[in-house]
Amino acid sequence: MTKNHGNSIKDDEQYEALRDEGMSKEKAARIANSDRTQAARRGGESDRYEDWTKDELYDKAQEVGIEGRSEMNKDELIRALRG
Repeated sequence: MTKNHGNSIKDDEQYEALRDEGMSKEKAARIANSDRTQAARRGGESDRYEDWTKDELYDKAQEVGIEGRSEMNKDELIRALRG
């Protein structure tokens, strides 16, 4: 049974599910209070990292400041960018 969190949480069921997954109260509340139809459309338009070239991955790693990128292979760059 889902708790009622009053006016502070718009979607109590989603909030509880997110908390059960280990999400912080603040993040779970932000997600539960967002409009699901809008949130679903916010996803990125970028290709999967596996479809990028090693040079593209390297440039992105440089952009976000990943150290040791010059010694990494493509799979390591992907893991670092996702981490």
